[in-house]
Amino acid sequence: MTLSARSVLFPVVVVVLVVAGVWFVRGPGPMAFSGGPKVALADYKSNDPTGVPASLAKADLIARGEYLARAADCVVCHTSQGGKAYAGGLAFNLPFGTLYSTNITPDKETGIGNYTDQQFLNALHRGIRRDGARLYPAMPYTSYTYMSDADALAIKAFLLSLAPVQATPPANTLTFPFNQRWAMGFWSALFNPDTRFEPDSSKTAEWNRGAYLAEALAHCGECHTPRNLAFALNNRNKFAGALTAGWHAFNISSDKNTGLGAWRDQDVASYLASGHADGHGTASGPMGEAVDESFSQLDPADVRAIVAYLRSVPAVASTSLPAAVAPPAPASPREGAMADAHGKMVFEGACVSCHGWTGESSISPFATLTGAWAVNDPDATNVAQIVIAGTKRHAPDGAISMPAFGNAYSDGEIAAVANYVTARFGSKGSRLTARDVADLRKQTAR
Repeated sequence: MTLSARSVLFPVVVVVLVVAGVWFVRGPGPMAFSGGPKVALADYKSNDPTGVPASLAKADLIARGEYLARAADCVVCHTSQGGKAYAGGLAFNLPFGTLYSTNITPDKETGIGNYTDQQFLNALHRGIRRDGARLYPAMPYTSYTYMSDADALAIKAFLLSLAPVQATPPANTLTFPFNQRWAMGFWSALFNPDTRFEPDSSKTAEWNRGAYLAEALAHCGECHTPRNLAFALNNRNKFAGALTAGWHAFNISSDKNTGLGAWRDQDVASYLASGHADGHGTASGPMGEAVDESFSQLDPADVRAIVAYLRSVPAVASTSLPAAVAPPAPASPREGAMADAHGKMVFEGACVSCHGWTGESSISPFATLTGAWAVNDPDATNVAQIVIAGTKRHAPDGAISMPAFGNAYSDGEIAAVANYVTARFGSKGSRLTARDVADLRKQTAR
């Protein structure tokens, strides 16, 4: 090969390698697995999968926007503990610093009161705020980018109908180079498709509605899909589960052993609508918040649509859960797991009156431990977090609450009781240490 031929070939090879690298890192889109032909929303012949359910078809713009804002779970991330709704200030503790959510009330100085329609669309779809600065993807604009303009502007109308709150969040404390907002432009160019939802014409109207709700509004993948080295969603392992904000968001793919494949449709719907499914456990932490502020307030038809969509997501086996959950433990405290005497003592003093020695609660199915993913997780992440923070669900016969024990017990005691619980009621006992619990506290401290 001549020198001139090599000089021409070399840049071609470099370009090919760069394109291949970008393609590999970016990965498939969240709905690429469906494989069917995608069409523009205007060309879709069936019911429009965007917007609000039929029950709100005649509602005014603000009422429609309120429903969509609930479906998008805006209030959870934009409300700090003890703060006013939508006024921001909630801390996101990341490995490289802390981010604080913004004020999205209509205050003109500290909120979004001066946002034009286009500026609001830029924020939701492109991660660009009013002053042109880039938003960090803690704001899930790579999911909201699939939201229709009409739905985004309905949410804006609802937010602007709220009472303005003057509140400025604390300054972010990100370390270099993560504190360089301009660099998010390159990240967005790689990982934000900046495109609206396109229905799959080979699927049913219910499936497309569920896809729109799960991907564009509820942004399920932001918690349940693992991330790649660039902190973007790795849709090659879509919905396979991930550690998010100090909690384990479990596998919700159709895998029969470690995902939702063995759940009945009514179990999945019950978990979304009430935060509990018999034999599978009770939602806590961020999922509990999503149930309280979002899923529980959706129209039943929309919940069913989400279930239909989840059923179609390809099975991805999770290595973080056993293939089978453990049966009920023995009724006698002298039988079963004896691995952690200290943990047994804590459990007997604070837990057994509600959860029982078998793990099947006599008080409420919401307090039953048998079958729950949390106690079958050998990392015991969520068990420890539930002991630290407590939980609250609304059972048919009234509210069911577990108090927070984070201030009552030391890190060592919480580790011990988590290890005992997973050994007695799960398939494999955990080996948490006091340091592990301290780290978990830091990840969820707000």
